Amino acid sequence: MDFTNLPHRKKTYTGANGSKISVVYENELYMLKFPAQAKKNKNLSYANGCVAEYIGCHIFESVGIPVQKTMLGTYRVNGREKIVVACRDFTLENVVLQDFASLKNTIIDSEHNGYGVELSDILQTIDEQSAIAASVLKNWFWDLFIVDAFIGNWDRHNGNWGFLYNCVTDELNLAPVYDCGSCLYPQADESIMRSTLENDDERNFRVFQIPLSGIKINDKKINYFDFISSLSDEGCNEALTRIVPKISMEKINAIIDETPYIGDLEKMFYKTMLKERKERILDFSMEKLMKR
Repeated sequence: MDFTNLPHRKKTYTGANGSKISVVYENELYMLKFPAQAKKNKNLSYANGCVAEYIGCHIFESVGIPVQKTMLGTYRVNGREKIVVACRDFTLENVVLQDFASLKNTIIDSEHNGYGVELSDILQTIDEQSAIAASVLKNWFWDLFIVDAFIGNWDRHNGNWGFLYNCVTDELNLAPVYDCGSCLYPQADESIMRSTLENDDERNFRVFQIPLSGIKINDKKINYFDFISSLSDEGCNEALTRIVPKISMEKINAIIDETPYIGDLEKMFYKTMLKERKERILDFSMEKLMKR
């Protein structure tokens, strides 16, 4: 799909990881996200964040978690064609997006502001806020954490998950999942993909060591494997039992096979790493939990 000539709108969007513009497609508003520069890999001109956004969102959808609608397409800039991801804007005339950081600012003092990602502060906010039932919000947080661990999302923070606020009725509801462009090793080039597929140590490194979660404990980013397999948090354990049975690798492999603009090597890399992360992080932890 070529998005180049779609009508533009003046709405703007915050966030890093590539520039963004607002367009209209089939009478609906979409945010077009462009690929960001691959600053951590000089061998790659642009990161694969747009493809990661598309696949990551579809994986969330496959396990029954509400998520923004995404489509991959192309956009021509100065004669050059780029792969972009179109994300449907789920806000409405009287319904605006409010991130979790805004809610956290009403609970946590200014020394630990809304964008601070210390796990204890996040859980304190969830318990003390009254906008949404604490049990519902806590389940949502941990469900996202488990899926993020599966897809290797290193950048889920308080600014990219949240709520839809109705300015007329004063209602606050959970927003669909959005901003998944930092999953699935977006700065891996073909050389990295090939060596990872061929080398056990490389795969182990990308399962057990990177990526880390964006959430911290004692100012240190959480290691997904260490934290989940420790079974130290009952909310996380409960999410593990909710999410793992819903993960169908057959469905996920079909999502990857049907993803446009990527070749066989990239598809095999995604399939392999998702299989490894499921088996060695989630399934391992689930078996340990069942034995306990």
